[in-house]
Amino acid sequence: MRKIALFVMGLVVSATVLAQEKLETNIGSDIVSQYIWRGQDLGHVSLQPTLGVSYKGLSLSAWGSVGLTDSDDTKEFDLTLGYTTGGFSIGITDYWFSEGADLQNRYFRYNAHGTNHIFEATVGYDFSAFSLAWYTNFAGNDGMNKSGDRAYSSYVEANVPFCLGGADWTATAGAVPYATTSYGTSGFAVTNLALKAVKDIKVSDSFSIPVFVQVVANPCSQRAYLVFGFTLQ
Repeated sequence: MRKIALFVMGLVVSATVLAQEKLETNIGSDIVSQYIWRGQDLGHVSLQPTLGVSYKGLSLSAWGSVGLTDSDDTKEFDLTLGYTTGGFSIGITDYWFSEGADLQNRYFRYNAHGTNHIFEATVGYDFSAFSLAWYTNFAGNDGMNKSGDRAYSSYVEANVPFCLGGADWTATAGAVPYATTSYGTSGFAVTNLALKAVKDIKVSDSFSIPVFVQVVANPCSQRAYLVFGFTLQ
């Protein structure tokens, strides 16, 4: 019996170790001086936590944003299911905002014409030297086109990573291909030109904090922003 018990215990330990090797958990949070998303100003100083798990290219993550200095900032809670193989990636995101078509701000309301949820599909490819992704809203509280119909609001973005001066940099160019009230565009428009630098700031011999600064310009809205933030994980 003792040998059997030890054998079973060994199987349990081995299975646990194996699961830990294959399943990864990600916990962290950004704190930003301003919440800028795809060239749009969505809030002031914000706390943006994330929780995710991934397994063999499949991932499920939760992400949120809440204002720290302005109680009127819209709260956000997003869920994303994604899959990556090689450089190819696909995903579906459920965005929820505390302001929208539902004046009572109910999370579990999915009425087609009275929800604060927006559902978006993503497809992208990472070519190593640069990455390209296309995003399209397919359900929920989407914007309208010039005819007053659902716009199926879309956004396309290219990112080019590079190293310079001891920091990791990313150059971004994003555009909205056609008219939608979601992005405030009347046709094709470049809405996001950004340059971001990330550098680890050493706090102690065993602890450092990734700090980033990002310059963002939105030619469509004629706005520009300088954002500072850091990541805890």
